[in-house]
Amino acid sequence: MNDQSIDQIVIVGGGTAGWMTAAALANAIRTGCTITLIESDEIGTVGVGEATIPPIRTFNEALGIAENDFVSATQGSFKLGIQFVNWGSLGNSYFHPFGTYGRNFDFLPLHQYWLAARNRGEAPELQDLCMAWAAAKRGKFAQPSPEQRNVLSTFDYAYHFDAGLYARFLRRYAEERGVVRIEGKIGDVGLDGETGHVSHVTLEDGRQIEGQLFVDCSGFRGLLIEGALKTGYQDWRHWLPCDSAMAVPSARGEFTPYTRSTAHQAGWQWRIPLQHRTGNGHVYCSSFISDDEAAAVLLAGLDGEALAEPRKLSFVTGRRNLFWNKNVVAVGLSGGFMEPLESTSIHLIQAAISKLIALFPDRSFDPLVIDEYNRIAINEFERIRDFIILHYKLTSRTDSELWRYCAAMDVPETVTWKMEHFRRNGRLVQRDADLFGPPSWLAVHIGQGNIPEGTDPLLPLRGVDHADYLRKLEAALARAAEGMPSHQDYITRNCAARG
Repeated sequence: MNDQSIDQIVIVGGGTAGWMTAAALANAIRTGCTITLIESDEIGTVGVGEATIPPIRTFNEALGIAENDFVSATQGSFKLGIQFVNWGSLGNSYFHPFGTYGRNFDFLPLHQYWLAARNRGEAPELQDLCMAWAAAKRGKFAQPSPEQRNVLSTFDYAYHFDAGLYARFLRRYAEERGVVRIEGKIGDVGLDGETGHVSHVTLEDGRQIEGQLFVDCSGFRGLLIEGALKTGYQDWRHWLPCDSAMAVPSARGEFTPYTRSTAHQAGWQWRIPLQHRTGNGHVYCSSFISDDEAAAVLLAGLDGEALAEPRKLSFVTGRRNLFWNKNVVAVGLSGGFMEPLESTSIHLIQAAISKLIALFPDRSFDPLVIDEYNRIAINEFERIRDFIILHYKLTSRTDSELWRYCAAMDVPETVTWKMEHFRRNGRLVQRDADLFGPPSWLAVHIGQGNIPEGTDPLLPLRGVDHADYLRKLEAALARAAEGMPSHQDYITRNCAARG
């Protein structure tokens, strides 16, 4: 180790962000550096991010965590995608799957042939060409097949889990690998007079904790990144107007292997099935509905008895101007907030940690490294933002103020560009590294009514008619799904929670 190496890392805040960071750093750093996490049992965590997307599996695998142990410890279940109800129009429903629509049989994408068959009135529903939906609508789950010729290889999956139990699980993991937890509230943050870096934090009882690299996991407060360093924040509520949520657990109802998002007049409601309960929430715009009305809408939409009173969360969708400022890296809500419509909250924590490890600094805190981290992080945040904006913009609903506002609002050029390419020829164009790939954008475009005016100009020149293939694909997916165990049976056999 050279004398410029970081040897003191301080993580401010626990919860999912803090303990994911601690676990990953403890796994990556084996010697020569102390990792200290400061948290207070008096400070609660937000705890709305109980649904995930497939990359969480990579995070757990990198830590050597066995899937069945993790699912059991967190009262978890499996997730094949998200069902959207009443988004494009009242009464409409569609599925955003994890995985692909069948498998391309030509160098033009499969959905181009589906569009041609649809124009002739010969196409099945698009989602019925997807293995994830074939299983999800039947309440089935099994591991994907490693055999690439098998239709069971064409889907992916993630998890639903109790975020508090996940944090506890990772705390045990991190402490077994040397992370030191300090109980206490931070009363003051000390800055170096020459560099402006955070030099130490002082707890309310007077203890001082020094460090060279600080990771801010303090939630919306942004105790270091904003409170101490005044980094600044970009407010995105003109594109994503929801600014509040009510959350409540309920007795377990239907045990679906997918998340459900139901659009209401002033927002939308999530439903996340766990082994021991169902997580529910109503995300809404406070300009169009009162808190009491929002709570009533949430409770009316439960499919099981409420287990607590609805709890309110207020937020401003957006991001810090910088995610890494001086010697502070913001992870989780301290860096920004993206409403949980596409279950990206925990992924953004994971992505921040991965970038920190890939661009780990020494004590010089090279500006070139910090700039690269911020470039990647800002790009990723904004591409996710664009995908969520698409859900709000693509609507024909006129039944309430929120949806009339969203249908008429101006959106970033990066969203308009993708919408127009698809509207004209059904082309799914990409810019930079989108977290959500073509199948995800295709699901929302078609599901919410952005039906292309034409197909790829190359299509009629291919001389191929695959309407029969589409019918056979739909039947093959249905047969494969019927042979899978139920979601409940799979969990009972492999990863039921203990106690």
